[in-house]
Amino acid sequence: MTVDELVVGDGSATWEALGFAVESDVCASGDVRIRLAGESAGKGLSAWSLRGAGDGDLDGLATTGSDTPPTEAPAHPNGVTAIDHVVAISPDLDRTIAALEAAGLDLRRVREEPTPAGAPRQAFFRLGAVILEVVQEPSEAIERGGGPERPAFFWGLALISDDLEATVAGLGDRVSEIRPAVQPGRHIATLRRSAGLSVPVALMTPPFPSTT
Repeated sequence: MTVDELVVGDGSATWEALGFAVESDVCASGDVRIRLAGESAGKGLSAWSLRGAGDGDLDGLATTGSDTPPTEAPAHPNGVTAIDHVVAISPDLDRTIAALEAAGLDLRRVREEPTPAGAPRQAFFRLGAVILEVVQEPSEAIERGGGPERPAFFWGLALISDDLEATVAGLGDRVSEIRPAVQPGRHIATLRRSAGLSVPVALMTPPFPSTT
């Protein structure tokens, strides 16, 4: 099972201004298409299509099956070459893991350590070249949001640049400084609100061949 398309509630012009190549409202990165559906699609990352999956709702993650074959896209003018991972958040990680495994997604591991942002646990699913990272929502956020019965939801994207320093330099003050990532040996920067995107986006150095 692999990711075909991600639906994001932004317009093409916003992504083009950040150095992404967009054609017919599609920003292709690696073998995944980012569909820039505008505000009518809802804010942020709202849905995806998966090759080898059926239509349905995976514990809140709106999913459509796809039989579109993958096509590798060239690097973007800003240096981005692929999608590293998609981030979803769940108020009940075990429930979401069970739903995703029942749908055929490949659970690789569960990390029982907190992240710098305060998430206590994370689960990682392999979808071809892309990782789905499902983050356990912190308890205070669950309480504010209305309880653990709420569905999971998509949150953000991490993109790969083969030359992160050059990518960050080209984006100027629309991106943070480069810092060490959670994964040893990798580095990361995040697009700021001034970039104008409705979805949180991180930029990362490429993974090592053995990264899962």
